[in-house]
Amino acid sequence: MFDFIFISDYNPLYFHFMMIITTYSFLQSNVKKLEDFDTIKMMGFLGYFLLIMVLLYMGTRPVAFVFGDMLNYSDGFQKLQINPNVEITKDYLFWYFTKLCASILEEREYFFLIAVIYILPNYFFAKKYFKEYWYIPLLMIFGSFSFWTYGTNGLRNGMATSIFVGALCYYNRNKWIMYGLMALSYGVHNSLMIPIGAFVVSGLYKNPKAYLYIWLAAIPLSLFGGGAWENFFGSLGLGDDRVNNYLTKNDEFKDSFSSTGFRWDFVFYSGFAVFAGYYYIIKRGFKDEFYTHLWGTYMIANAFWILVIRANFSNRFAYLSWFLMAIVIAYPLFKVKFWPEHYKIVGRIFFAYYLFTYYMYLKS
Repeated sequence: MFDFIFISDYNPLYFHFMMIITTYSFLQSNVKKLEDFDTIKMMGFLGYFLLIMVLLYMGTRPVAFVFGDMLNYSDGFQKLQINPNVEITKDYLFWYFTKLCASILEEREYFFLIAVIYILPNYFFAKKYFKEYWYIPLLMIFGSFSFWTYGTNGLRNGMATSIFVGALCYYNRNKWIMYGLMALSYGVHNSLMIPIGAFVVSGLYKNPKAYLYIWLAAIPLSLFGGGAWENFFGSLGLGDDRVNNYLTKNDEFKDSFSSTGFRWDFVFYSGFAVFAGYYYIIKRGFKDEFYTHLWGTYMIANAFWILVIRANFSNRFAYLSWFLMAIVIAYPLFKVKFWPEHYKIVGRIFFAYYLFTYYMYLKS
């Protein structure tokens, strides 16, 4: 659909488009009231425009080298078209899904379907928990650092995390469906064991201050522990050879992440959601069982990443918490009015949130 766009311009256009629509929404937040009918109507229009544009732009992209691992998925799809009996040895649900698609779909249709699975659960979540104000949270999700990357490059990880988000829609409705979808997300990408485990732990032990202390403690432990944490977790055998290889720095992967070491910039970014939860729950006394559970999940998963921050592909471990960040920041903002000029502050928050993503894009 967008084949007229030069391949080299495809990624930049997404970030520029998001900057334009985020800036427009920010300017509107300074002159409009959130609860006004006209504002709600405008947000609904912008929301569907954003949803359709991102879905079509991401889902109909060409198969090209600029999208990284997309070529590997293309190769896997083509092999299954030629020989459906190729042995599947990992991420069974994803590759059986690919096997089914290879038998009934063309390659571009397959990638569009992946984009649908990646994007729509976030839309359903925003609609369920934010009602008529769903546009702003969805804007934040689409503008999150790595959202574009995991929809075009790390497809299995992106699909799995979005299925996890979809599972959260059943938190107060049907726990069987919720945990069933989480199990499905694990089958799509085994690394989801980390947020799923964090979700279970934070559900059993509901003490927000404890999770704050755990996260804070992870920073000096990682700084002084060095590579010991990667070796420790790698030696446990977490059930996924790739995870163990990333942690133990197998030579095959040593150059796979452009910048390893202790990433203060990424810790700073992670701190957005840490501070948000601290401010809402501890400082302002926001009480919501779902939110406390969600923040605990984020804190545990992100603390794990900080401990193994030097690992190859540490960005993949980071994304196992980062995919929740926009939700963690946005959720209380549409449940409680914290400030007299609440909508203006909300505008500053979502604008600052995307500025980090845009800055990191410009820096790369």
